[in-house]
Formats: sequence, structure tokens, C-alpha cells
Amino acid sequence: MRTARQPCRDWIKLGTSWRGFERIEASFSGHGFDPHRHDSYAIGFTLQGVQSFRYRGRTEHCLPGQIFVLHPDELHDGRAGTKKGFRFRTLYIDPTAISEALGEFRCPLPFVREAVSTATYLREAIGDALADVGAILEDLLREEIVLKLADALVRSDHSARRPQLSAKNWDAVRRAREFLEANIRNAVTSDQLERATGLSRYSLARHFRACLGTSPHRYTVFRRLDTAREMLRRGVPLSEVAVACRFADQSHLTRHFKRAFGVSPGRWAAIAGRLQPCRTDKY
Repeated sequence: MRTARQPCRDWIKLGTSWRGFERIEASFSGHGFDPHRHDSYAIGFTLQGVQSFRYRGRTEHCLPGQIFVLHPDELHDGRAGTKKGFRFRTLYIDPTAISEALGEFRCPLPFVREAVSTATYLREAIGDALADVGAILEDLLREEIVLKLADALVRSDHSARRPQLSAKNWDAVRRAREFLEANIRNAVTSDQLERATGLSRYSLARHFRACLGTSPHRYTVFRRLDTAREMLRRGVPLSEVAVACRFADQSHLTRHFKRAFGVSPGRWAAIAGRLQPCRTDKY
């Protein structure tokens, strides 16, 4: 029983969310929540401590770095597994979105029997969604996350058949690429790409990756980074580059720049500024 001298240290941070795509980060010192059910998939990871919960007749323990997968309409609770409490992040996904991402392959909703996992592909599937629960995610990135997660769930369902494209739609991918390049400084939506290509958003994303090895969102980010490099080479201040290239701020641009090129924008600008044209003198 908590006394007046033992203030509550529990908290929940509601992330930026959309219909059927919700995110939270929470911390509990002991008891977290009573038995309840979601109408969505709840997929996340433990950040600190031990997250313990009853699920499908068993007591599970999720350690830092491990992934938990809770299915719609499955009863579960939550509590700290040690006296140190626990902290976690969760992504709640409408099963309809998962079904749509797998729709053209007529796959049933995947079922992952292991509630706690160390699978790298599951962590990667939710990484962009839960890196910062307060970050605004562009439309194309949200669709990419749903698609990657749907495929990761199917991969974790040992009875499921993994979706495979029978042929690549190069024409639709070409139209999508041209549209993205023409609107590189705009927030392109999935609806716009559907109209431009005639494919559903998830079908297009699969064909785009099959043909070009990346997603529509990542393709857009790299084209923006190309523009950013050129502006930095010309000496444009980093703050102006971030705004012009549709990054949320300088730190957002820096994260993507380092992930793509291995150096910070500032260091790249300093190095690029020292480049000299090749001499063509004849001796």
C-alpha cells in the first residue's frame, strides 16, 4: 500500500497517433494494469527492468531489448518483474491494416505463438515507429511500417505462407518514382501514389521494393538527402537546408544524413568545401 511519503512514480506518455496506429511509452514501479483486452495488435519492447504479464495461460517475462507480441482480443495484464519497475514502448496496430497489407496474397491474420521474442526482424519492423513516440510520421512511412510489420508477423507464424510476388510491375514503379521525384519537397500521400499508379498502397510498396530495393518513403528520403548535400556544398546553413528538404529540424536531418552517409552534415560540408577542381595544366 502506497503512503503519502511514497509518491506515485508511474507515468504514461501518449505518442503522436492516427486511427488504427497508436503509440505509447510507459513506466511502472510495480503493478501496471489489470487483466484487459485490446482490439488491436500490441507490439513493443521493454526499455528498462523486467515486464511480467499473464497471457494465454502463462506468465511471461520481457527483458530489456526483447519484443512482445500480444494479439487482438487476448486477455493479459502487466506488472514489474522486479522491485526496480519497468519501462516500455508499444505500438497498437489495427488488425484490418495488417489484413490489407497481406490482402493480395489472401493470407489469414498471422498468429505468433511466442509472446516474447528476440527476433531482429520484429525489432526492425517497429523500430521507426517507436524510436520516438512523439515524432510525426509521414504517410508513406506509416504505410511502410505496417507492411514491414505484417511481413514480420507472417515470418513469426510458423504455419503461415510467406507472401511472394509473381511478377514485378515495372511500369507502376516508374510512374511512382517519377511522381515522387516531381514532388520531392512535398508530403506525398499514399492516396496520391495509388491514383498515379493504379495499384493499392501496399501492392505498390511491394513492387517498388522488388524493383528498386527500397521503399517509396526511403526513396524520397534519399532524394531529399541528395538535395541537402548540394545545398550544403554551396554553403547554405544547416537550419535552412533542413526546412527546404522537409526534415522536421536539424537533428532529424542529421540522423538521416549519418545513417545514409556515415558522417554528419556539418562534417560533410566542411570536407566538401575543401574539394578543389582537378588541374588540367600541361607540362
